Amino acid sequence: MATHVITGAGSGIGEAVATRLLERGDELWLFARDAGRAKELAARFPGAHTLVADLGNPDRLSWALGHQNLPDRIDSLLHIAGVADLGGVGELTTKTWNNTLAVNLVTPAELTRLLLPQLRVSKGHVVFINSGAGLRANAEWGAYAASKHGLKALADALREEEHTNGVRVTSVYPGRTATPMQQKVRQQEGQEYDAQRWIDPNSVAATVLLALDLPRDAEINDLSVRPGYTGG
Repeated sequence: MATHVITGAGSGIGEAVATRLLERGDELWLFARDAGRAKELAARFPGAHTLVADLGNPDRLSWALGHQNLPDRIDSLLHIAGVADLGGVGELTTKTWNNTLAVNLVTPAELTRLLLPQLRVSKGHVVFINSGAGLRANAEWGAYAASKHGLKALADALREEEHTNGVRVTSVYPGRTATPMQQKVRQQEGQEYDAQRWIDPNSVAATVLLALDLPRDAEINDLSVRPGYTGG
């Protein structure tokens, strides 16, 4: 039984990944933004542990984790939580920039730093759910794309640094996926949301499990997932 620490398990891709891992009997430690949310996650994922921390405030993560019990062993750290607020560079405020970078980039870096000792001992795996925006930047996506480009750099650097310690690092770049975040994005774009047009979160979850379950003689560094043709 492997032990996984997961951010973003409350919805979308994170929920799909957590469900798949729980169904096969693995141990889950799920991040929640407050005690109420932690109670909801514990009810949704019976047997899972919860950790309370505000991912929008990376400066407080060390303090928050220092006041909670942590797993003795961590086989994987899955960075799935994220935020997306669209707008032109000439319109975005520092508040949007700071929040986007905090949640999407600085918090994954800080959580990795704090949990790296356990990951080194177990020769564990760090998975970053990135985005197609981590490979290219389109108009109105400046802040989000910048955070995801930074996340790619973080993953690449971590992979080089921790290779000799046996820690594997994978970045997954999903295209548009049928999640609550995508619904919010479509509203910001002034477009209709049609879940049938996008990738099912379970399909992205399948790619995450593929990376986690790969034999130790190999690792998946970067994996792009795009919407497929469904006919019609």
